[in-house]
Formats: sequence, structure tokens, C-alpha cells
Amino acid sequence: MLSSPLNIPKWLEENSHMLQPPINNYCVYNKDVTVMIVGGPNARTDYHINETAEWFYQYQGKMMLKVVDEGRFRDIIIGEGEMFLLPPNTPHNPVRFANTVGIVLEQPRPEGSLDRLRWYCTNCQQVVDEAAFHCTDLGTQIKDAVNSFKADEKRRTCDKCGTMADSAPAPGSIKDPNLE
Repeated sequence: MLSSPLNIPKWLEENSHMLQPPINNYCVYNKDVTVMIVGGPNARTDYHINETAEWFYQYQGKMMLKVVDEGRFRDIIIGEGEMFLLPPNTPHNPVRFANTVGIVLEQPRPEGSLDRLRWYCTNCQQVVDEAAFHCTDLGTQIKDAVNSFKADEKRRTCDKCGTMADSAPAPGSIKDPNLE
């Protein structure tokens, strides 16, 4: 049986308390496509990599999508009412700010596919650590991987330069485009 349409403003009014750190997402559909409502703020340093495309729509406010694009780190600002299609296998870190809401669509993961969370050194930009898993519950699995990384200083230390990777961005290190 088909589901009913989702009234997003009403859903947010009744359920915004469910958009909590560190991931801040809630899955509203998860059958033929995964649809998540995602709120801010969040505080993550990992870059997510999955083997399928992701579609971002920014419902309220602006978000920043940090990506590694052909080896270069760059920030993509997605404004209110804008959408962006992220190609498969692109390392990305969605940065959401206070009082912002977005919608993210993901395809079901093919059997045997692996999602990865990757942390880079802020000093030399080398990969510091990577966790891989077959995605069955994105919110839970990402939280577990982030918390495991946060708790292990050895995993957070760059083999190349010895810098300790942050488990969360330093306060004030990311400029909020909603305040400009």
C-alpha cells in the first residue's frame, strides 16, 4: 500500500527533537530509496564515501558540503531551495548549521557494497583512518564509527606527520554561511 504524503513543516514541528547530534538525521522512508530529514548543527570531521549517488535538497538555511574533488579539498555551499547531486565514491562531509534542515536521498546499497568513513589529517591532508561497513542502518552505523574513532587516540594520529586528528571541528573553525 502507498504511504501518505509527508507534510514537512508539520513533521518538523512535531519531530525536530529527533534531529540530534552527532549525525542529526531521521529516516522517513527506507524502501526503494532512503529519504532522510537532516537538521543542524552537527560537528563531524569524517568524510563519508558510498558507492551510490546522494541527492541533497536544502529546505531551510544553508549547508556546507565539504568534498574531496579529484584530490582537492573544497567546500560547496547549498543554499535554501537548492539541490545538489553528489556522484558515487566522492568523499564528503555534510556540515549543517543551527536552525537548518535538509533532505537527503540515497539509493539502496548493492549487496556487498561498502560505505566508508574517512578521516584526513588537517596538517598534511593524508588519510589518518578509515572505517568500512555494509550499510544497513546509516544513522546507527555512522554514530558507532564516529564514537569509536573519537575514543582511540592511536587511530586519530597521522602516521605521516604525527598530528592528532580532531574528532570534532574546533569551535569557530567553520564559517557559517547563514551569518553572512
